[in-house]
Amino acid sequence: MDVNMLIYLGLAVLAVIALVLVYFLASFFSLWLQALFSKASVSIFQLLGMRLRKVNPRMIVEARILSVKAGIPVETNLLEAHYMSGGNVLRVVQAIIAANKANINLSFTESAAIDLAGRNVLEAVQMSVNPKVITTPRVSAVALDGIQLQAITRITVRASIRKLVGGAGEETVIARVGEGIVSSIGSAKTHKQVLENPNMISKKVLASGLDAGTAFEILSIDIADVDVGSNIGAILETDRAEADKKIAQAKAEERRAMAAAAEQEMKAKVVEMQAKVVEAEAQVPLAMAEALRSGHLGVMDYYSMQNIKADTQMRTQISGGTEKDSGHK
Repeated sequence: MDVNMLIYLGLAVLAVIALVLVYFLASFFSLWLQALFSKASVSIFQLLGMRLRKVNPRMIVEARILSVKAGIPVETNLLEAHYMSGGNVLRVVQAIIAANKANINLSFTESAAIDLAGRNVLEAVQMSVNPKVITTPRVSAVALDGIQLQAITRITVRASIRKLVGGAGEETVIARVGEGIVSSIGSAKTHKQVLENPNMISKKVLASGLDAGTAFEILSIDIADVDVGSNIGAILETDRAEADKKIAQAKAEERRAMAAAAEQEMKAKVVEMQAKVVEAEAQVPLAMAEALRSGHLGVMDYYSMQNIKADTQMRTQISGGTEKDSGHK
């Protein structure tokens, strides 16, 4: 009885395995048949391995068929490896097909490397065949005569397949062209010279080799529009004059404050001297009294001095002066 149970259990396990195999074979049969009739053979075991490795079998088979039909067969292992690396398998295959049709030498390995670098390799191949036109934003620059000019340019670029990995993008090209425009306009003697010959900007910019280190080759730079802006030179001169005026006013105010301080200092000295004079005059009666007591000054001498003083005051009043003018209070 135990032996029969073991036999039944073994048969059940075999049946389950057979069902699983039939399920897998049925799920892969359409893909296998599609690859077989497309002469891009992929075995059942390869399809099963893809499922176990968590690779999308349909994508791999479609990419394999596409490459074979284009006459550039790519091995299944290479397609799987690129898929597992996080690349876009179909786009890479489409890129090498497009490059082959355009007589551009591009292998699957190079295309996969460009794709893994984050570049759209198919778009790059298409741009190599059909150059792209990049319109720059409005760039402002000032000529030597102080007039501002605003220019818009259109840059025709072609992708360089060999420079895609490690090469700078469109933003760098636009920034370099903008820098070249500013330099070209800034070196012009007058703004009229630029307006009369806008081609001088594109010639100078092209001669600067702005596409060095980028993933593109600049074919042409065309000036789409040039507008006259503000008179920056006049604005700067006005601002400078206003600044000089404020500086002069500040210095004048400083000198006025210093003069006022000096005047106040002189007034303080005058008051101090007047106070000393008053103090000295107050000492005169005391000194005279002391002289009378000590006998150094006689009474007749004192009366004579008083008469002289009264005579001086009278003459001052007759001449129209005052006591203040004569220096006495």
